[in-house]
Amino acid sequence: MNPLPDRTVILGMLITLGVVFALVFWFVRLAPSPEPALQWRDSAPMEPKAAPAPQQPALPGRSGSSLI
Repeated sequence: MNPLPDRTVILGMLITLGVVFALVFWFVRLAPSPEPALQWRDSAPMEPKAAPAPQQPALPGRSGSSLI
């Protein structure tokens, strides 16, 4: 029996590796995400934080924050 050419063996290995990666990523994608763990402590009520006051951008060519 004649041995297989190197090109055929390498191609078979690459195809096998590709199929394995495809199966792994396929099943990982189909797996449902795990549910978060139960929190037995009551968390503190969340109060909405006040948004910071918008700052005016500095004018080009001026240094510092004074506009006088």
